[in-house]
Amino acid sequence: MRAVPEAVARFRDDYRAQQIGPRYRGWLHFGVTTTGALAAIAAALAMVDAPSLLELATVPASLLLANVGEYFGHRGPMHHRRKGLALLHLRHTLQHHRFFTDAAMQVEHSRDFHMVLFPPVMLLFFLGLLATPVGALLWWTLGRNVGALFVASAVAYFLSYEWLHFAHHQPPDSFIGRLPGLARLRRLHSVHHDPRCMSRYNFNITFPICDRIFGTYRREPSEPVRGS
Repeated sequence: MRAVPEAVARFRDDYRAQQIGPRYRGWLHFGVTTTGALAAIAAALAMVDAPSLLELATVPASLLLANVGEYFGHRGPMHHRRKGLALLHLRHTLQHHRFFTDAAMQVEHSRDFHMVLFPPVMLLFFLGLLATPVGALLWWTLGRNVGALFVASAVAYFLSYEWLHFAHHQPPDSFIGRLPGLARLRRLHSVHHDPRCMSRYNFNITFPICDRIFGTYRREPSEPVRGS
């Protein structure tokens, strides 16, 4: 494991002491999020009955829409303070990006999962205020299959975000870090954690579709930084 820079180490010690309660269990956090999301996906899929090809197109359309939402949510309020959304900016830019920098990307132990994963209540927020209402509207206008497939796809994207972000901050030589295909995505996220790049490049945590579309894809920190 690379040595953690002194400033990062101090911030981590302060954050752990002030923000992570003594009863926090990182693997339990991961398990609750994963189990809850998988249960919601299974429940939604159980409502699908003999979907047509056109109805099945709901899945890629929903995943693409989620990628757009991930991109603009990350590029916007998570990195720029917005009225009513200051907590997102605080937790992401002022805390997450100080806890993890490009020089110190990996967790030191499972208690650090607190600074990687969304609070479990976010799954309820996501289901209650986004996926379920939109799914209900689609169910009412386009049919049960479309509504249920949207909910399943939206929650699956949420879970893929959590899993991939979790993987990006694991040691590269760990079992998770060695999983096929993760090294390149982890490298892109590491570039995003370079303080020079974090508000400019690589806003997709999952797959860099919108970064490619909107010109914010960046493979290496050594590339010229625009506007610098």
